[in-house]
Amino acid sequence: MASSATHVRRYHVFPSFHGPDVRRTFLSHLQHHFASKGITVFKDQEIKRGQTIGLELKQAIRESRVSIVVLSKKYASSSWCLDELVEILKCREACGKIVMTIFYEIDPFHVRKQIGDFGRAFRETCFSKTKKVRLKWSKALTDVANIAGEHSLRWEDEAKMIEKIAADVSNKLNATPSKDFDGMVGMEAHLRKVNAYLHLECDGVKMIGIQGPAGIGKTTIARALFNQLSANFQLKCFIENLKGSYGSDVIDDYGSKLCLQNQLLSKILNEKDMTIDHLGAIKERLLDQKVLIVLDDVDDLEQLDVLAKEPSWFGLGSRIFVTTEDRQILNAHWVNYIYHVGYPSEEEALEILCLSAFQKNSPLVGFEELAKKITNFCGSLPLGLRVVGSSLRRESRHEWERQLSKLETSLDRKIENVLRVGYCKLSKKDQSLFLHIALFFNNETVDHVTTMLADSNLDISNGMKTLADKSLVHISTIGWIKMHRLLQQLGRQLVHEQSDDPGKRQFLVEAEEIRDVLANETGTGSVIGISFDMSKISEFSITGRAFEGMRNLRFLRIYGRYFSKDVTLGISEDMEYLPRLKLLHWDSYPRKRLPQTFRPECLIELRMQFSKREKLWGGIQVGI
Repeated sequence: MASSATHVRRYHVFPSFHGPDVRRTFLSHLQHHFASKGITVFKDQEIKRGQTIGLELKQAIRESRVSIVVLSKKYASSSWCLDELVEILKCREACGKIVMTIFYEIDPFHVRKQIGDFGRAFRETCFSKTKKVRLKWSKALTDVANIAGEHSLRWEDEAKMIEKIAADVSNKLNATPSKDFDGMVGMEAHLRKVNAYLHLECDGVKMIGIQGPAGIGKTTIARALFNQLSANFQLKCFIENLKGSYGSDVIDDYGSKLCLQNQLLSKILNEKDMTIDHLGAIKERLLDQKVLIVLDDVDDLEQLDVLAKEPSWFGLGSRIFVTTEDRQILNAHWVNYIYHVGYPSEEEALEILCLSAFQKNSPLVGFEELAKKITNFCGSLPLGLRVVGSSLRRESRHEWERQLSKLETSLDRKIENVLRVGYCKLSKKDQSLFLHIALFFNNETVDHVTTMLADSNLDISNGMKTLADKSLVHISTIGWIKMHRLLQQLGRQLVHEQSDDPGKRQFLVEAEEIRDVLANETGTGSVIGISFDMSKISEFSITGRAFEGMRNLRFLRIYGRYFSKDVTLGISEDMEYLPRLKLLHWDSYPRKRLPQTFRPECLIELRMQFSKREKLWGGIQVGI
């Protein structure tokens, strides 16, 4: 017997059948037609049959392009056939295997319900089997009977039916899917989960959302699904990168709507010079057609209304996929099946980086710790892992170390371009909320942020929902806010772009810039938050007038490994404190009390860990 390795991609068709019913008659004629079309068929004559199907048969099922189940009167009399069927349907669910059915001299209803002669044969086979096995077989028969196929009893000429089956298989094989997604980390699990929503055996029209943050791999998953399912649909199209194709500024632009519809119809019908003059064109042309459509990177509800407003626009059995960062768009369009793409595990993230950097699943010797550090910094975002990994391919350890240091202060341009789009689509107020979280309130609770920003003009409740819906933050069930590290880095970059003069920016987070602003007393009323990591600088003194120009300062955080021995922070007794300060975190505060000028009227939160403070201030203060 040949090894299983010799069967890799060797067979086009795996037939499942009961030999005594069809092998020497119907099946032999069908195989002859397959051979005339160059279609190779797995043949099991040399396999010794036992109580259960072996590894070689399972391998053949997995690696054949199409499985054909020939259901005959005695099919269910064979436990071997039933086990084959279970394995075939398992592959169909896990990876979209094409399964075709032929009901040979049997009513599909008898198969579905396991009644009549077919049912009697099934019950005899089930005798002495466990309940679990009986239920597994019964479900498989019900499921396969729901897959549309050829019924021999409906054909007067069996030869013509065989010709049609051979032609159908040939057409499906001609739609050759690429192997671009083979071996892609985590893809099999993604496809298995999305396939659970598909129910290809059902005739209804289904719209399925694939939602998650930018760079998580939504488009890649959609392309793999499209590749996997295309052979099941005569009409199919993938409309990519719809983001920005239809914004609020053209929401009533009839011409833009026609343009979008024209794009879809031209692609799915393969008519390059098509023109349409009304918005009922998609429904008119596709009403009776079974279609596969992917609408990629949707960022406006109007795009869905224009391209796929209702399931009734498409023929029975159609499947429409929508990828988006914004869950609210899917909810508003009544998309009931939504697959949220989560971050890969630490092990998967490391593997993604290594495949891009080393073209193997694990780090090269000597690069293990560097690879783990970069994986951690990228926060398991597949886009970041692939971009950074590719940039480090064949580079030295020194270059890896340099790149790691660079990542701490700036984003790769490709990553930034993808992440920035989601931010730019926000309203001005929601952009401000995004920056507050990125620069100051990540890993805090919604209640805490609401309290801290109560006197701002921001709509915290709706803003938080918007950021969460657009996958810019994650809010846990108990209200904790989590923003991805690369989005935080984007926030730093956006603030940096506000002005070349750090003292005129909204937030200050770079230690050297903060030191210079305080030392030179160049802070202005634009500054509302300072997060000062003292571990990044050496000896430094804050003068009495350092904060004088920052009349709107609300949030001040000074921290840094409890300050190393090499760091000395001095402050002036007459240092000015601004009355709008709401949050003061000052680790290792160097004096025994706060300055006499401290004005706490608006202060909500005060933390002073590991400080030399013996009391808050001298004299009487009003406001806390």
